[in-house]
Amino acid sequence: MNKTAECSDSKIINVIDEFDYSTQNDSYNGQFIKWRRKKENKFSFSFSSNKDESIFIDGKGFISESAVSAEKRTLARIFNIIGNAMLIWLVTDTIVVKFLVKFLSIIGIDVNSNFFNNTIYGGSLEIVTVIIMVSLIRMIVTMFYLHESFKVPLKVEFMHTMNHPSGLVTGISLALLVCTIINIPSAFSPDTKEIYSFFRNIDTDVSVWGQVEFVVYIIFDTIIMSILSGMIFCGAVFAVCRQFGDLFAIIITSLTAALLTHDFGDMAAVFLISVIGSYGMLRSGSIFTPIAVSIVYKMYVLALTVIEAEPSVSMSMTRGMFMSLVFIAGAVGAILCFLHNRKKGKMLAEYKSEFPLGKRILFSVKIFPYIAVGLVCIVYALVGVVF
Repeated sequence: MNKTAECSDSKIINVIDEFDYSTQNDSYNGQFIKWRRKKENKFSFSFSSNKDESIFIDGKGFISESAVSAEKRTLARIFNIIGNAMLIWLVTDTIVVKFLVKFLSIIGIDVNSNFFNNTIYGGSLEIVTVIIMVSLIRMIVTMFYLHESFKVPLKVEFMHTMNHPSGLVTGISLALLVCTIINIPSAFSPDTKEIYSFFRNIDTDVSVWGQVEFVVYIIFDTIIMSILSGMIFCGAVFAVCRQFGDLFAIIITSLTAALLTHDFGDMAAVFLISVIGSYGMLRSGSIFTPIAVSIVYKMYVLALTVIEAEPSVSMSMTRGMFMSLVFIAGAVGAILCFLHNRKKGKMLAEYKSEFPLGKRILFSVKIFPYIAVGLVCIVYALVGVVF
């Protein structure tokens, strides 16, 4: 290639070609690139230009189109959809549940609610059924909306190839470490938890539930909800955000998951677990990793709650032993995975832009209705603290 050609190539900007695809397999990358290159895809950041070219705009004259302005337009479209999805989630949690309960009550089912709060009353079986129904509606409708809006190919929306099993082990090991660290304050607290604290996000009196209702809800929350939440936050949302770098996608999806808990008691834990799950997914290549990480986290919390609910004199020792063993297992697993992976090259796909990561995140979360729903979630959390 002569010098003229080299000079010409250096002036060409193509964000799709410049993205780092080295961290995932060829099948995934091919589908991802194909989706980004669709001309009718308004959610794809596919900017390309020649630095020497300019366009004429009335009142401004000849100016060069910038990659940053194109990036902002794409981010605005993406976060409008994510904000709408968050709104669907929140409305289902706060309004749809009331109408569903009212309908079931009218047809003679023993379940009721108060329109001034989210508490559900009635038979234990009926309450669990309503909670499961509302949770499934919320997750499935949100997932369907995101899929139909972004139209990401299924092989991209749900990473399915386990490229590196060590990524799964890394995710689980880090989750065990985080679970232990987050719960260290309780190890030094003289207070013990009741088993019902595991259900603190449920607005119902779980003390009257029977054993069957407990088991059904725990299985549903631990397994089914982990699968569905993993498919939502590490699915379409994560895929479209990856265009702007893996770190951006990890932060945004984790922040969104944390906000939608609308509970300060869970936000930090959900954020960290989501970060670990997303990172593990990128390393392993499979969406099974964040699902497994979520299951491990919920099982750990349940196990710790059961131990702390035991009125035995040796409870503190049992709790300390359990947390110590889990921490050691997590530390050993994380160290072994680090040693195993340190020669495997890049862990996250980088995205270089004149729009810094911090400013890109701040710009994105200020898009309406994302910012509005996020603030409502924070207000809900504040109300929960006060009342």
